[in-house]
Amino acid sequence: MALAARDSTVLAGGPSWEVPLGRRDSLGASLSGSNQNIPAPNNTFQTILTKFKLKGLDIVDFVTLSGSHTIGNARCTSFRQRLYNNTGNGQPDFSLDQSYAAKLRQNCPRTGGDQNLFFLDPVSPTKFDNSYYKNLIAKRGLLSSDEILFTQNQQTMEFVKQYAENQELFFQQFAKSMIKMGNITPLTGKSGQIRKVCRKVKS
Repeated sequence: MALAARDSTVLAGGPSWEVPLGRRDSLGASLSGSNQNIPAPNNTFQTILTKFKLKGLDIVDFVTLSGSHTIGNARCTSFRQRLYNNTGNGQPDFSLDQSYAAKLRQNCPRTGGDQNLFFLDPVSPTKFDNSYYKNLIAKRGLLSSDEILFTQNQQTMEFVKQYAENQELFFQQFAKSMIKMGNITPLTGKSGQIRKVCRKVKS
């Protein structure tokens, strides 16, 4: 999986990094573990940062790894509250560019459309680049967990500006942060298994 993440990033125009060998695949997956440990799109800034820190990742990793959202999709349910009722008073989220929000509302109605997919990066959705950070500055970060990087903390705001101006700086740190994340409790030795088909546990 680590090799696939690296190679797909490179194929999309992003950086490469050395993936340590000897890693093995898990024998199972935990939905509750994922929900507990992986940040949700509506988590607060402090909640997300705490989840990163509990895994040995810092605020630089938080901003940098969020840049992976330059590729991918999100369902309407992940950001609907920003379009219609962000604060509980029926008002939209004004930290989101309102012309962009109007386009999103066309396919993300107040009810329904839950399975509709939207590009996390409306500018270059299939290219790994630094447009994610430019989008944040332009108030076009799709998820609340994206937007807070530019509006909730001075330190992360500065990192966003730096990455928006310097793609190479982002690429260099992204490679470092991916290696760091790959070193979180890896399975080695006799733990786990080596799969020939990544999506299936070997019987």
